[in-house]
Amino acid sequence: MDIVSRIKERLGHLRQSEQLVAQLILENLQFAASASIGELAQRANVSHASITRLAKALDCDNVRDMKLQLAQSLAVGERFISENNSQREDIPAIYKAIHAILDLNAGLIAQTQVEEAARCIASSRHTLIFGVGGGSSVVAQECHNRLFRLDVLSNAYSDPVMMRMTAASVDVCDVVVVLSLTGLPQDLIDAASIAKDYGAKVIAICPDSALADVATFHLPIKTNESDYIFTPSTARYAMLAAVDVLASEVAILTQKKSREKLRRIKHELDEYRQGPNRTPLGD
Repeated sequence: MDIVSRIKERLGHLRQSEQLVAQLILENLQFAASASIGELAQRANVSHASITRLAKALDCDNVRDMKLQLAQSLAVGERFISENNSQREDIPAIYKAIHAILDLNAGLIAQTQVEEAARCIASSRHTLIFGVGGGSSVVAQECHNRLFRLDVLSNAYSDPVMMRMTAASVDVCDVVVVLSLTGLPQDLIDAASIAKDYGAKVIAICPDSALADVATFHLPIKTNESDYIFTPSTARYAMLAAVDVLASEVAILTQKKSREKLRRIKHELDEYRQGPNRTPLGD
């Protein structure tokens, strides 16, 4: 449990002097992480011993350890700790944020990179798609949804063990697409490295990162997170757009064989919906 959670959980069980220090920490994490024992004691109007007792009550080795853990919590962001009520963002602001992230990413992907990556997918024996975490795992499944209808044999995986196993099963005719909003997950880096070692082409949709360095082809994205913590990350729209760019290029390359598959899919959907219509294909 992180130190801020421990403070909140144990606040009512601390001595009064320790509670004063704990309240001070919660109200001004930045000050508490950088202040000396004397400065903390003076601001909270308690003795130095109260600071030491609080550190022990929070399962810290000493005051220095407590301040180190506070600094680590500070790195996450004070906006997650503040008790101030956030104002609701209006619906137009949500759309504006989505437009902003798409504008930020427009033009980042080089045409030559996406064309070469698409050619690899179009000629692949099997395309594996990897993504971990809430956003990237969902987009990995969406990437599979885009590719199977283009007559591309593909599978999406989010489980780290399955990613490693399937990455070890590839050969030079296969492609691995890795998706990440940070490019930092070690599971993705490991799986991409394994696949590349066995000869597969690796396509990374992610920011400049260690994951991008592993890739054969890098389709870059940028993130720009808001301080408003209650809005879902808009960065996933940038990743979705990159997937659509890639899938659209694959569609052009595979159109002779994918056109018939798309027709058959549409026919079966119309049968399911009891009549022809112009609703989205596959939704």
